Amino acid sequence: MSRIGRKPINVPSGVEITLVDNAITVKGPKGTLTKPVHKEMQVSVEGNEINVVRPSDNKLHRSLHGTTRSVISNMVNGVTEGFSKSLELVGVGYRANKTGDKLVLNVGYSHPVEITPEPGIEFDVPTQTKIIVKGIDKERVGAYAAKIRSVREPEPYKGKGIKYEGERILRKEGKAGKKK
Repeated sequence: MSRIGRKPINVPSGVEITLVDNAITVKGPKGTLTKPVHKEMQVSVEGNEINVVRPSDNKLHRSLHGTTRSVISNMVNGVTEGFSKSLELVGVGYRANKTGDKLVLNVGYSHPVEITPEPGIEFDVPTQTKIIVKGIDKERVGAYAAKIRSVREPEPYKGKGIKYEGERILRKEGKAGKKK
C-alpha cells in the first residue's frame, strides 16, 4: 500500500473542494485550480479531509495512488500558500530586470531576451542576478523556471549561465587538465 496515498489531505479553513465528473476544483484565497483525476481513482471529501482510494492492487492503480494524492495536496497548498522557484544568473555582465510584467534577460547574446508570463505566473527580481518565479500551480511554476533556465543553461567549464538556487554544476577541467 502506498504510504503517501494512504495519508489524508487536511483542508485548511477558507478552501473549498468540488468534485465533478472526475475533475477536482480547489478554490482558496490565492485563486482556483482545476485538474482531472483518473477515472478509476476514488476521491472522497469528508469534512475537512480528502482521501484517495485505489480500487485494486494492479500496477496502474498502485502507480496512480500516490501521484493523485500528491497532485491534490499540491493544489491545496498552492491556493493557500503558493509556490516559488529561485534562479541565479552566473557570469560577467549577466543580469535580469523586470519591465512591466515582462522579464528581460541579458545573458551574453547580441540581444536581450524577453519572457512574458502567462496568467497565474509572476516574476520577481530582487537583485540583478536573482529571479523568483511565483504562482499557485506547482507544475506551471516549475515549467516556467525550466523555460527561463533553458535560455542559457550553465556550462560545465566556467559555470556561466542560469541555474536553480542551490544547484551544483559539475565542472570539467578543460584542455589544461590533459597535460602530464
